[in-house]
Amino acid sequence: MSYRFAGIIDRYLLSGSEFTHRLRAVRAEQWTAPTPCAEWDVRHLVNHMTRGNLNYVSLLDGGSAADFLRLRDEDALGSDPVGAYIRSVRECAEAFRRPGVLQQTLDYPLGPVTGEQALAVRTTDATIHTWDLARAVNAPEKLDPELVAWIEEHLAKIYAGLAESPVSADTTHRFFAAPGAPPVAGEARQARLLRLFGR
Repeated sequence: MSYRFAGIIDRYLLSGSEFTHRLRAVRAEQWTAPTPCAEWDVRHLVNHMTRGNLNYVSLLDGGSAADFLRLRDEDALGSDPVGAYIRSVRECAEAFRRPGVLQQTLDYPLGPVTGEQALAVRTTDATIHTWDLARAVNAPEKLDPELVAWIEEHLAKIYAGLAESPVSADTTHRFFAAPGAPPVAGEARQARLLRLFGR
């Protein structure tokens, strides 16, 4: 059986671990701090990540794109934001380990995708938002270089066939921020990837 994204569950778990590392550094007064995502403070960002993980599990269980969007901003953190996020990563990884799930077609908001491609999108989202969280709470901003390299090398494949993509010139930027400043000579991989996602 061939896979488009070898080792995707491990990469997803790595992205979750990277986010968790910064999340554990959030101080009580920082939950209302602004993030690079203009509409979110830190708590909103963490909820987006936690609710997103749970919504991906729902897709695997037959949930619809409409359900995904309807629940997108529903609170998933309660009184234990750090614990809620960590549990959501574990639940998501366990769901994607179920037999046949990576080949399952999901009703994703940006178009039908296999479970495998959906998890690649999720891994990318988690990586970019790790930087957002780090910037918001003054935590280390350097992302895992192998994860950054893997995402950059597979970007076109990760978003292939979707209605919106950070690598498409004519995307609507409804779900992805517009690219930032023009590229510069000698731009580092992480900087290049973040710029593509509007950071």
